[in-house]
Amino acid sequence: MSTAAHLSDVSNLSHWQERIEMAAAFRWTERLDMHEGVANHFSLAVNDDGTEFLMNPNQKHFSRIKASDLLLLDAKDPSTMDKPGAPDPTAWGLHGAIHRHVPHARCIMHVHSIHATVLACLKDSRLPPIDQNCATFFNRYVIDEGYGGLAFESEGERCAGLLGDPRVKVMIMGHHGVLVIGEDVADTFNRLYYFERAAETYIRALQTGQELRVLSDEVAEKTAQELEDYPSQAASHLAELMGILDDEGSNYAS
Repeated sequence: MSTAAHLSDVSNLSHWQERIEMAAAFRWTERLDMHEGVANHFSLAVNDDGTEFLMNPNQKHFSRIKASDLLLLDAKDPSTMDKPGAPDPTAWGLHGAIHRHVPHARCIMHVHSIHATVLACLKDSRLPPIDQNCATFFNRYVIDEGYGGLAFESEGERCAGLLGDPRVKVMIMGHHGVLVIGEDVADTFNRLYYFERAAETYIRALQTGQELRVLSDEVAEKTAQELEDYPSQAASHLAELMGILDDEGSNYAS
């Protein structure tokens, strides 16, 4: 395909800025080694009720995903998996169900990052507020205790039922990994990043064998609220990462 033809095809794709932001999030997730082979999935709702969404194509490595690669799917279309270029069936089962039933989950990021997954493998998967990052998630996560295998349709429906409270933005998926939701790509990626950092701090603290210094509920809640209201951090975080990719000559935005 000629350069001119490629640019013409790209210009005809809808939701271009959202595609660019998603591609940047994929690239940076790989750089942080929070991906897993050609598995794991991100999605972003692009219509008012949240049922139309962008998602990564089946079995494409995060480090190679471009804006133009993203699939545009309809969570209400039961024939999706029968079409050419269908998404990964577990991605469709999990993300499709959440986009159908949880309209406030505009963006969904699911990974098997090391420290979040270690936390999900503990019998007690709670994340105590031992530092500022951990306090960010105080009373703002749910622990899924009902893992039943790969996230096909029925498993996705069950997981969607755990996200009804708009205050809950993280699902610690027992035996599995973590799922984070948010209002847009920047908000969700920022939350994913800080959850992995928080989980790492907690796991490393446990490894010392020393008694943990845990914040009071009052201070933890105050800290979480202050961080929720902190001005434009998430947008600035993503903008800086996109700037680094641009400076490096990355093709993520093509």
